[in-house]
Amino acid sequence: MRKKYLAGIAVMAAAALAMTGCSGGGTTPSAGGDVTLEFAQWWEPELPADSLRGLMDQFEAENPGIKVKLISGPYESTKQQVVAGAAAGTMSDVVGLDGAWVSDFVKQGSLANLSDLMKSANYDESQLAAQVKLDGSTYMIPVANFVYPMFVNEDLLKAAKVSAVPSNRTEFAAAAAAITKTGKASGWVLPLDAATANGVQNDVMSWVWASGGSMLKDGQPYLAGNSEVKDVMTFIKGMYDSGSIAKGTFTMKEQDKVNEFTNGRVGMMIDSLAHVNLIRDENKDLNFSVAAIPAADGYSGKRGMPYASWGIGVAANSEHQAEAFKLVSFLMGTDVNATLCDSAHAFPGNTQAVPDFVNADPIFKQAFEIYQAGTPTNEFVGLPVAEDLMRSFDEQFQKYLAGKQSADEALTASQSAWETAFNG
Repeated sequence: MRKKYLAGIAVMAAAALAMTGCSGGGTTPSAGGDVTLEFAQWWEPELPADSLRGLMDQFEAENPGIKVKLISGPYESTKQQVVAGAAAGTMSDVVGLDGAWVSDFVKQGSLANLSDLMKSANYDESQLAAQVKLDGSTYMIPVANFVYPMFVNEDLLKAAKVSAVPSNRTEFAAAAAAITKTGKASGWVLPLDAATANGVQNDVMSWVWASGGSMLKDGQPYLAGNSEVKDVMTFIKGMYDSGSIAKGTFTMKEQDKVNEFTNGRVGMMIDSLAHVNLIRDENKDLNFSVAAIPAADGYSGKRGMPYASWGIGVAANSEHQAEAFKLVSFLMGTDVNATLCDSAHAFPGNTQAVPDFVNADPIFKQAFEIYQAGTPTNEFVGLPVAEDLMRSFDEQFQKYLAGKQSADEALTASQSAWETAFNG
């Protein structure tokens, strides 16, 4: 699996280099002799127009001699470019990071040690809400945090004569079946495309975490013999077999899921809070709300809520790491972080930052209350070859849903694949 992963990186590296025409590191001198930092991220397309560029203009005004060139694109293309740059040693100076990428990049030596950069800059790290560390050193700082609650189409629930938003699995399965029976939409949507297998994280394991469960034990894979994971698998298969899940599960990507919900073709989905504005822009008439992911029947503890971060790091190949860290520290400043998170409708990475949107919009207020009442959980962050782990589980889970093997067989095969990845 590891060899296939590295081979895939090499292919993507060649493709990305051909597209971008890169021939060296990310930092380039400008015509005036200033340092120009490349900042590769997927954030700009998801933010209001010119908001990220406006912050970069502010940074440049406060730091004469440093310019910032934004390298922006959708998540998937940014991921391919960053992975390719990591393999080829041409990564942009500052990079937006997903926590699932960090372990592999650190093993490649592609990311600079932020602990060292913070120390050199006399940076006060106590203001950071979180840091992603490996072997005691920080390599990623979460800038903005997006929780993944359950989105509910209120009109479809009403049409299905479901009186309340589901709070446990039995209620959820019943609501999904009732929505499907109306013939207007499917009850739930589950993206399991193996090419981008983050559906395992966001749409499958999220049910485990919602009830305080775990896929790990002592930091190691715990799938075979894990009743909490097995219960979620059988719960999902029950809905799959009954036809309550939107068709196309095995080839559906996350964006397809969002499109299905936005267009009123599914009643419920688990999704990033970052998509609220996108959904509203596409369908201003959609009447929806958010809620905590339903827990196992009878569970009364704190609910885990999946989250993803707009993380940030500095490339090891950057020739101007001190300047790059200045940009990182700027984005983590109290006022700037609040402004950025306000635009993104995310929860801040700076503990002292308070974005206005939390109390200004009922959807985000709901989400913030869920966030405060629960525990942000994402066990894939920092794991070795995290995306390969998702993919290997996805392959076995699909076979189980298709009736080609039992839940125990799927878990045993996944356990073996995960152990190989952890040891490789």
